[in-house]
Amino acid sequence: MIEAWRYVDDVPDRSPVALDDLAASIDPKESLLWVDCADPTEDELETVVSQLSIHNVAAEDLHQGGQRTKLERYPDHFHVAVHDCEMVGDDLVDREVDVVFGEGWLVTVRQPAEEAEDRSPFDPAAVTRRFERQRFEDGGNDEGFLLWALLDEIVDRYFLVTDRVDERVDAVEEIVFSDETSGETPREVFDLRRALVRFRRSVSPLREVVAELLRREADCIGEAAIVHMQDVYDHVLRVIELVESQRELVTGLLEANLAVASNRMNQVMKRMTSWGAILLGSTLIAGIYGMNFEHMPELNWYFGYPMALGMMLALTVFLYTYFKRREWI
Repeated sequence: MIEAWRYVDDVPDRSPVALDDLAASIDPKESLLWVDCADPTEDELETVVSQLSIHNVAAEDLHQGGQRTKLERYPDHFHVAVHDCEMVGDDLVDREVDVVFGEGWLVTVRQPAEEAEDRSPFDPAAVTRRFERQRFEDGGNDEGFLLWALLDEIVDRYFLVTDRVDERVDAVEEIVFSDETSGETPREVFDLRRALVRFRRSVSPLREVVAELLRREADCIGEAAIVHMQDVYDHVLRVIELVESQRELVTGLLEANLAVASNRMNQVMKRMTSWGAILLGSTLIAGIYGMNFEHMPELNWYFGYPMALGMMLALTVFLYTYFKRREWI
């Protein structure tokens, strides 16, 4: 599905634009054209590409999807690929958003989520509200300001992911250090580690993308957008720092789980060794008097049998008390 709107300077409401009138609606001095494509068909996307004269390399990226986070420059427009991320249960859902913009126009292509039950594309409603609320306050009715609104919303949603990961880390810590755990590495640890690797792959390149925008690599971005992009850059750095610290925590959980499992194995071996030594004492006495040599005075002694049982009991009590005090059993 494709929708297009025209934002005219000093006019609060946007007006819809027909798909065949995209090129004719571009007027950088008086308005901004926003074309939003939600999981478009090949024919729909080709219509937008031809109307706005999008470079064939960028058009190929839009058709194929699966792009890493990046900023690419073409003769008269730019292509930014970003990823919206969301934690659903223990899984990270990644939704690609491609942005192509030039002077007076901007196109968003929202790709469907991969490997998720809900494959619906990123919802731009919050971006629309943010842009329409701020464009009059800051005088930013241009493609750069709309790009800021999109990036700011996506980066803010990254903090929801880090909060969810923190909750999962706390839950996994309780599992790892619980007395009832089996000693095996919880599956949640590997799920978290995999999610953080994917999340970092989406977030880390965004730092360079925003840095390039701040260096005015895209010369069509106005001053109002640049001011707000600095805040986005700070937020990206915070997210990256959080992701790195969480990766270290998860790695620490793996090491702690191995240490706990090793300690429990040592405790088991201590108990087995202790009980083996206790049984060995009685077995030794029984073995000695079970050899039945001809010249063993105790065999013919009236109190020989009670004496052997008493020695077994005394040695068992002594060894049990000794190991108990050392907390081996």
